[in-house]
Amino acid sequence: MRTEARKVARIVLLDPDDRVLLLHGFEPEDPATSWWFTPGGGLEGEETREEAAVRELAEETGIAGIALGPLLWTRICSFPFDGRRWDQDEWYFLARTTRTATDQKGLTELERRSVAGLRWWTSAELSATRETVYPTRLAELLRTLLDEGPPRVPLVLAPEIV
Repeated sequence: MRTEARKVARIVLLDPDDRVLLLHGFEPEDPATSWWFTPGGGLEGEETREEAAVRELAEETGIAGIALGPLLWTRICSFPFDGRRWDQDEWYFLARTTRTATDQKGLTELERRSVAGLRWWTSAELSATRETVYPTRLAELLRTLLDEGPPRVPLVLAPEIV
């Protein structure tokens, strides 16, 4: 199995009601294997993590023109997907938006084969779900973020190796 190593930028996007936007992904060869995840993706060319986060958000959700907030969390993860192993160094940025309408016309070919849609989640819905969500501690992390605000120094999350 080929390995893809990449730097990734993700956005924890909150609406005016403090709901977080998540995409619903699935394994292209096994759509029953699914999970929820934050918008974002790999850096392209010489772009910064911040530039990648904003670009990926626009491509995956149609929400553009957001101002990035602070870096919240970092993590290393590794997982099999679409016949490859992905080793990722992920940074999670906070952003807020008043726009909740989404448009997924900008998805890549692979994303069109592996993203079933998206939805806004409340903290309570995240805490109650039995569905897989990445990062796995997102419900707890979101609750802390909403209660205490962004951390003074980005949190380093435990690696997730699947």
